[in-house]
Amino acid sequence: MKIAVLKERAAGETRVAATPETVKKYIGLGNEVAVEQGAGLSASITDEAYAEAGAAIGDAPASVKDADIVLGVQAPDVALLSGARPGAWVAALFDPFQHKERVEAYARAGLEALSMEFMPRITRAQSMDVLSSQSNLAGYKAVLAAADEYGRAFPMMMTAAGTVQAARVFIMGVGVAGLQAIATAKRLGAQVSATDVRPETAEQITSLGAKAVFAEGLEAAGEGGYAAELTDEQKAKQAELVSTHIAKQDLVITTALIPGRRAPVLVTDAQIATMKPGSVIFDLAVAQGGNVEGSKPDEVVVRHGVKIMGYSNTPAHLAADASALFSRNHFNFLSAFWDKEAGKPVLDEEIGTAIRLTKDGAVVNERLKG
Repeated sequence: MKIAVLKERAAGETRVAATPETVKKYIGLGNEVAVEQGAGLSASITDEAYAEAGAAIGDAPASVKDADIVLGVQAPDVALLSGARPGAWVAALFDPFQHKERVEAYARAGLEALSMEFMPRITRAQSMDVLSSQSNLAGYKAVLAAADEYGRAFPMMMTAAGTVQAARVFIMGVGVAGLQAIATAKRLGAQVSATDVRPETAEQITSLGAKAVFAEGLEAAGEGGYAAELTDEQKAKQAELVSTHIAKQDLVITTALIPGRRAPVLVTDAQIATMKPGSVIFDLAVAQGGNVEGSKPDEVVVRHGVKIMGYSNTPAHLAADASALFSRNHFNFLSAFWDKEAGKPVLDEEIGTAIRLTKDGAVVNERLKG
């Protein structure tokens, strides 16, 4: 089989879907691998490194020509895939709820779109889960970026000139990104507290040395480890919790996402106004509508003396590591289903049905119907 890797073309995207490490592994399975020239440069991977791993380097049309599988970080434009074999697999992030027209275009082109963000959160799929691997890095980067913008020290420092108090950091949302944010802030010496609408996360918070802050009776656990959308009553309890806690914080990291929906607003303008001037809020959900009122992707917005920031693509700010993890997720996915006799991967029903968006000219994923 031929596997093609194209250069990412989305604005601000620095990652690449395969590394020399995974190229060697694909070739070890008996595949031909073609990489578009310059595909890895923004992730500090040269064309020579891919060539040494055994990949053929060429332009986009040559790389895609007769490809059976195309790997991407973000799904490439259908026009780039015209030379691929009929029914070729394209494994990438599709953001299918927001870009249904792209999914439909893949169906019309006869391609089989495999949405990596739809990977089920089950034990055997953990090594294939791109959302978890990328969120882990995003939580780390959010704390570092916020710390840099904060302009003060994180740890308590006792000096001959007096004591510098430790920064107070509040993490809102304790999924993969939130847990890494807690761990990173603690390593930097901050006093860390965290909250979530899933009570079972309290033990995880305290195990990392942070203080768990919960509103009584607030519980909204959804499917796959995500939070569910809150009722109006639950939103009122959450707002009361935030209002009483946020005024004392120096930095706030928000991480809340609901699959297929706009990110919930966790911090209002009125709550921002209670924070100390010079405080920083990093909104990890800014690209999905934002958890913080007034946040804008890739901008630092100042409201009431508080700096509000967030990146439209946080993992892309750690291109080399993000690419390494994403590429391993791709390889773990394909190799887990590799049929040696057939010489290709054969998906099972559970994972195949979950991630397959299009097949045989139609949109087939139930989550996108109705």
